[in-house]
Amino acid sequence: MDSDDDISRATRAKRGSPYLNTDQAAAYLKFSSRLLKRLRRAGKGPAFRRHSRFVQYHIDDLDAWSKAQSNGGNDHDPA
Repeated sequence: MDSDDDISRATRAKRGSPYLNTDQAAAYLKFSSRLLKRLRRAGKGPAFRRHSRFVQYHIDDLDAWSKAQSNGGNDHDPA
């Protein structure tokens, strides 16, 4: 799937439904869906909901998780 298409689908979803599928959520966070799936399996990714067999991410959860991952621009731990 083309990433530009995923981003436009995510943008449309944000205006309509606040829920994104894995590909849309990964495009929204600007990384691969494979990485998002790995983070989900490891319990380290953003909160998600399982609607039947479908995994859905709420935009607010993606924003909160992304903000929590921010290190304030520091690329190293202060000693």
